[in-house]
Amino acid sequence: MTSSQITCEQCECSVSLPSLAHRQRAVCPRCGHTLLTHRRNDAQALLAYACSAFVFLLLSLPFNFLSFRASGQQHNIDLPAGLTVLIENDYLSLAIITGLATLLLPGMVLLGCMVLSVARLRNTPTLFVRRTYRMVVLLMPWSMAEIFLVGTLVSLIKITELADVSVGMSFYAFIGFTLGTTMAMLYFDKNRYAMWLNNGSIPQPAPLTGLRASHSMQRTWALLITASLLYIPANVLPIMHTELFGRSDPNTIIGGVITLWESGSYPVALIILIASVIVPVAKIAILAWLNYSVQTGQLRSKKLRIRYYRFTEVIGRWSMIDVFVVAVLVALIQLGNSLSIYPGPAALAFCAVVFVTMIAAMTFDSRLIWQEGQEQQEAVHE
Repeated sequence: MTSSQITCEQCECSVSLPSLAHRQRAVCPRCGHTLLTHRRNDAQALLAYACSAFVFLLLSLPFNFLSFRASGQQHNIDLPAGLTVLIENDYLSLAIITGLATLLLPGMVLLGCMVLSVARLRNTPTLFVRRTYRMVVLLMPWSMAEIFLVGTLVSLIKITELADVSVGMSFYAFIGFTLGTTMAMLYFDKNRYAMWLNNGSIPQPAPLTGLRASHSMQRTWALLITASLLYIPANVLPIMHTELFGRSDPNTIIGGVITLWESGSYPVALIILIASVIVPVAKIAILAWLNYSVQTGQLRSKKLRIRYYRFTEVIGRWSMIDVFVVAVLVALIQLGNSLSIYPGPAALAFCAVVFVTMIAAMTFDSRLIWQEGQEQQEAVHE
């Protein structure tokens, strides 16, 4: 590939890209952010993986996903039926969130990747292709099929002591869909496609003016305060109710972790503890520290701060594991008064915490970390 100029989106450093060989990547010399990755035949690979993943997605819908047998009763679900169970239990919002994050949005991302790869192979950067590119970049963080798969595995571990659980054909198809989607995202380099759509040049990010910096800090504070307030009902209220022979037993997030630990399910308890307790608190604390550091014009530990910022970007969405665990358990365990599980109000509150912290990480402008102290003070006062 030929060399070109690019401005790092995370530190605003202008870099002249060298020619890259197969599997080489260009890294920002200032902050270490990956600017571009070159893989031979990446458009063909993206098309192949996206098509394969989409086929597996379609195959995961019509067949049996999970089966649950207890007390002489059996309940089978497929993925659409699982969403229907959530709706029938008056949790339309949880059904919409689960359906969007695990099926619809990943499917749209895969279709968008197919369109982009075909258009690039044919070299037809039309207006529709440009809009498709923006859609794929926008929806990728909200595509959570792999998180749902982990949540399903955690659910299976939690309920194997209660009854016999078996997986169906759709479960294996969903694994193929998740693996194919992961490989497709590996071969999708947004800067490479931006270069192709703009005749070899990458659009420069909007300049970090004082007004834009001030708005970034204010919005981040507002979102972090909102997430902190929502985190209280997410932990105090029950996230699900277990009805056993007519007796309802509410479970909070912390209560569920304690129960799992006492029952000897240490790995599952640790997963839920890390994903549902430690990660949200750490993300809120890290973003608050980063926002405070740029607001007060701190100049030290810039590389450390940018590493923490990237950590919040990557890890925050994995807190949805507990929400998907609830969705799977509610959809699967419906055996009337003998044994049934229903979602609690904390499920939506916790969803809101995850989404608000994800938006807070997107709102925080990491370029503020690399500004000089005087520039930061001017940005605060503008």
